Amino acid sequence: MRYFIIAGEPSGDLHGSNLVKHLLKTDPAADIACWGGELMRNEGARLLKHYRETAFMGVLEVLANIRKVKANFSECKRQITEMKPDVVILIDYPGFNLRMARFAKKAGLRVFYYISPKFWAWREGRVRKLKRYADRLYIIFPFEKDFYRRHDFPAIFLGNPLIDHIDAWRATAPDREVIRASLGLDSRPVIALLSGSRLQEVSRILPVMAGVSAGFPDYQFVVAAMDHLPARLYEEVSTAYPVRVITGRTYDLLAVAQAALVTSGTATLEAALFDVPQAVCYSTSPLTYRLAKWVIKVRFISLVNLIMDREVVRELIQAGLNAVSLHRELEEILVTGYRHDRIKADYRELRTILGGGGASERVAADMSDSLVQKKGK
Repeated sequence: MRYFIIAGEPSGDLHGSNLVKHLLKTDPAADIACWGGELMRNEGARLLKHYRETAFMGVLEVLANIRKVKANFSECKRQITEMKPDVVILIDYPGFNLRMARFAKKAGLRVFYYISPKFWAWREGRVRKLKRYADRLYIIFPFEKDFYRRHDFPAIFLGNPLIDHIDAWRATAPDREVIRASLGLDSRPVIALLSGSRLQEVSRILPVMAGVSAGFPDYQFVVAAMDHLPARLYEEVSTAYPVRVITGRTYDLLAVAQAALVTSGTATLEAALFDVPQAVCYSTSPLTYRLAKWVIKVRFISLVNLIMDREVVRELIQAGLNAVSLHRELEEILVTGYRHDRIKADYRELRTILGGGGASERVAADMSDSLVQKKGK
């Protein structure tokens, strides 16, 4: 079978890589092309376009790069037409992928949407487009099933693939002391700073995160840098504040961290699955924030709180993200803080709700079976 996979962000690349691995186990002769990143390429997919060339955040950035956005659409359509895949697999990233779904469907191709866009949070009306263009929809959060049931769209929940990825990492990881030594850390407890994967997020949020480091001299603050972002972004922060910067080793850092300050997104769930108490930090441009407040319909922005349907980790958003609030929250979630043990207990419940491992393998098998059945008709 021929597969064309599109992921526009690091989290999509991560989930796509596990899918690629199991698709090739199920279908060893598969030809898999992708828009994504190194993780999918390392598992055997042909990388046609890196997500760093396609990730634009917010209304203003999209408008500022409109020519490049249009060129990306045209290039992707051309590549799909040339490959003639048996299926186009779209991973989240709705601004781009819904248009690709429409194109692929009109071209007579099968469309599988893997990892639902967050339509339960905003722009619920786009579910109609998803129903029109997607032949199968795979979701990774249990609460999404009820949402799509209300729209008469039978979504498929086979578990959360992030558990597979983290469990696989842990299976081969050395012990904590070896990791600490390999990272060049000193003996102080570690506070991890996960400031996001987009340039605009990091430039706005990381200085605020790093700014609290002076108030905790008995801890070492370490930034989990993204290798696709400019190094100068992190150098400016490490020059201004007493923080270390380590690139491309987020899981190593989480494995030894006592607490974390995390930008909303997949990283909040990763920190939880590594059992690291966290505070969630988010800030964007005033215009984007006002638009978001107008359209977003959920109570929380972090995946941990959304899955648990209550506040497990504190969310510091926009004006609420400042030096005073962040210092206070960090004090509360450290080992000596009163919320530390409560958060860890909630994390155990979270993992139970998400189910066990094997999600990526089950999704790959379901996709393959569906394609085989379709060809057999």
